[in-house]
Amino acid sequence: MNGLIKYLKGAIEEFKDHVEWPKWSDLQSSTTVVAITSIILAVFCFGVDWIFAKALQNIYSILIGLKS
Repeated sequence: MNGLIKYLKGAIEEFKDHVEWPKWSDLQSSTTVVAITSIILAVFCFGVDWIFAKALQNIYSILIGLKS
């Protein structure tokens, strides 16, 4: 138990005194970049999925039409 307490105290000290935390403006700009990139990637994935779905629908409709 003593080892755990010593470890936790060391971890808290490390976070408080030795970690250089980013500034608020850096966090805001990083968050903006991540949000915009996520939206662009989501729209791209939607577009690719939609194109493949339409292509498969056309292929299936052609194949079903040939069987009749």
